[in-house]
Amino acid sequence: MKIISPSTEILAYTENLEQIIELAGRVCYKSEDRITEESAAGFIARMHDSKHESVLEHGSITVRFICDRGVSHELVRHRVASFSQESTRYCNYGKEKFGKELTFIDPLGAFPNMPLASFGCWKVVMKHAEEAYLDMLECGSTPQEARSVLPNSLKTEIVVTANPREWRHIFKLRCSPQAHPQMRELMIPLQETFAFAWPSLFGTEE
Repeated sequence: MKIISPSTEILAYTENLEQIIELAGRVCYKSEDRITEESAAGFIARMHDSKHESVLEHGSITVRFICDRGVSHELVRHRVASFSQESTRYCNYGKEKFGKELTFIDPLGAFPNMPLASFGCWKVVMKHAEEAYLDMLECGSTPQEARSVLPNSLKTEIVVTANPREWRHIFKLRCSPQAHPQMRELMIPLQETFAFAWPSLFGTEE
């Protein structure tokens, strides 16, 4: 049994994203002649102010999330995005490529005040789930049959591609104090990374 922390990684994005959005938006007003090396930030800010946010849909950003399956179930509720997720139907964790073990996401990063006794109970349950899963495979079950005993804490990988407008919506919901702590653990640092890379798009409130 392996326990790891959740993480994110930006895999790909539209090159010159802010400039592409400015160019696309200025077509609406035929003001391309006003484009300069520094004009994108001001133009995008005005689009925010006027709620003309459809222009933010030009371009995309792709992120790999390593999280537990409970978090992934919330991620896929967002509609204007594409998702590709590690499949428990086809991944056989009893194989050498997976170390013949299950990997779980450490809950303590999101729940630092969890009582140690509760964390001990969690580890026991995860170990039992791993044993049951591997026993079912050993008895001849297929991975899609054995996955019925896998818990929400199982590590999963999911690649998410969305346009900047949708990412802003995702961050608004998933960085909120009302969001699940394990979702906030992933999304708040990711939003900060986005804001550093594309300040005119993600350095402002929606």
